[in-house]
Amino acid sequence: MTIEGGILIHRPIDDVFDCVADERNEPRFNPKMTNVEKLTDGPIGAETQFRATTKSMGRGLDMTIEFTGYDRPFTLASHTTMASTDTTGVLTFTPDADGTRMHWSWDVRPNGVPRFLGPLIDLVGRRQENTIWRRLKRELEAQPTGTGEAAGDDED
Repeated sequence: MTIEGGILIHRPIDDVFDCVADERNEPRFNPKMTNVEKLTDGPIGAETQFRATTKSMGRGLDMTIEFTGYDRPFTLASHTTMASTDTTGVLTFTPDADGTRMHWSWDVRPNGVPRFLGPLIDLVGRRQENTIWRRLKRELEAQPTGTGEAAGDDED
């Protein structure tokens, strides 16, 4: 199934891209994401990998996220592997007179889930993505412009 959506964030494109590209920032705006660590050395780019833990039904679920495409500040493609699903997708960032338009498109492939649960997974996934990105929008728009707080560090 494919989960798509978009949002306008009133921040410069570099701020939005840099915040999203550093997965270690996600726990700030995704309350289900409890831990993220960068696994690869060097600056963030294509082939950068992260290990993350997310909460689902009171349990921690581990995942590995690998960036499969990286064109700063316009495109961020990734593949995420979990025991229950594999997700491949892309985030695109487009400058706008009012900030940055971010669009997401995820191809979600459940592992071992009965086909009849697909519509439920689709509904929950869409709702969850909208919630996560609205929280990112609120967080970034609350920061003073030019503070550099949105960008992640590359000191690993």
